Amino acid sequence: MSISLLQQLNGERSVVLLFVIQILFSTSLSLIPEAVSLSLLSLFALCVEISADDASNPLGHFFKARPGASSGVLLGAVTVPSLLVSRLIQTLREESINEVGTEGIEYLKLQYWAAFASCFAVLIFLSTVCRWQRKDSDSICSLSNCNRRYGFIFTILLVGSLYGGWFLSLMSLWVLSHGLAAVLLIVKILHMFPACASIGESLLVASGIVIYFGDMVACTAAKISSSKALLVQIGINRSEISTIIQGVVFGLLLFPVFYKYVLRTLEYFVSLLRNGGLENNEMKRSLVFYASLAFMLLVVVPSWMQFVHPFHVHPLLWVFDFVLSEPLKRLTLCIYWLVIIYVSVGRFYNISKNSKTERILLRKYYHLMAVSIFVPALIFQPKFLDLAFGAALAVFLLLEIIRIWKIWPLGHLVHQFMNAFTDHRDSDLLVVSHFSLLLGCAIPIWLSSGFTDRPIAPFAEILSLGIGDTMVLICLPFSGN
Repeated sequence: MSISLLQQLNGERSVVLLFVIQILFSTSLSLIPEAVSLSLLSLFALCVEISADDASNPLGHFFKARPGASSGVLLGAVTVPSLLVSRLIQTLREESINEVGTEGIEYLKLQYWAAFASCFAVLIFLSTVCRWQRKDSDSICSLSNCNRRYGFIFTILLVGSLYGGWFLSLMSLWVLSHGLAAVLLIVKILHMFPACASIGESLLVASGIVIYFGDMVACTAAKISSSKALLVQIGINRSEISTIIQGVVFGLLLFPVFYKYVLRTLEYFVSLLRNGGLENNEMKRSLVFYASLAFMLLVVVPSWMQFVHPFHVHPLLWVFDFVLSEPLKRLTLCIYWLVIIYVSVGRFYNISKNSKTERILLRKYYHLMAVSIFVPALIFQPKFLDLAFGAALAVFLLLEIIRIWKIWPLGHLVHQFMNAFTDHRDSDLLVVSHFSLLLGCAIPIWLSSGFTDRPIAPFAEILSLGIGDTMVLICLPFSGN
């Protein structure tokens, strides 16, 4: 079996495994359970990916994943857990110089096990689908054996964690709930957005959203319980900026559900009063959309923010106060950003309409634009850049919602503009390239907020995605590819 696995290691799988091995060698003795579980998760994910990519009956056809792309299960499964183990390693270094308490480490460990449970549960689900789809007992790794083996290991870990009192029992149940939520979410993503993402990309998005939302629920539950002991035990500590970003992002992610509920309720009452509803009245539906959006962003989301964090003013007013606390630097930076965006977007949009240049090559110029936008802010105003990334993500989410729902009067205009930069990796149903670029640059910076003993870490994704990816694409034609 080991020889067969080695034969299946292509370039991407080898790079991912080398990345995981490097993390494992960097872990300390206090992180042995996390290191062992991460190695088992990686091996299980490799087995599932090999089975999912079987040319005779690929799993992507069953889930209607993006055509022409590998499943990417290994990368999608290990990314979030590896990220949290890396964060634990960094936090332990912080503890060694008395920069952080043990509560923060324990909460990071809890988040890691939640991420592990999320990815592990999805892998079990995918392997079960593979076995049901093919019913091939002679595949490269017997998925039924994998299920029993890793299920047995996970059961041992679960029982061991449950044997420790009500708090550990509650935390174990909390971790397991992440696994169930991740399975339900990835099925929903693949069903609602067919041919928009690979299975691995969907797994990465699902696990990331579940962990982020679970953090939000934990913070809320700790406040509801009014127990300072619980707050200390789970180590929840939020800054104003992180609270605002988390609230706005999830407010927008939940907004489509809220809008559909409001729209159906209004249609029901309108149909009782007269013959006909709002289905064919685009302008009225748009007014309901904007009113619901204003209520969500100005009432619901700020109420949650003020509940979980002691804002002394409305969060929107806090943002204005924060920007104007250093008006010369931050307003100048805003003007600089607007000028760069206006000139670059206008120029590249005209080129895309009137030129035969490959769109994937044209979009790489936006990577260079990202470098010119983010690097000065990262050097001179890192906290303001954290907030700006959150605002940009919120704008992207809002524009994508407007485009998908075809909300008057911006829906058609946004769709027409986005089509100028899409390629085979995007679809009319969902455009994700701009999210990938933004989050790729933002996440390393968000994770490096506060203490960091690696000064180059915040620049990691800006340099690799903004410069490395662009230079590779520019140099490839000269190599004959």
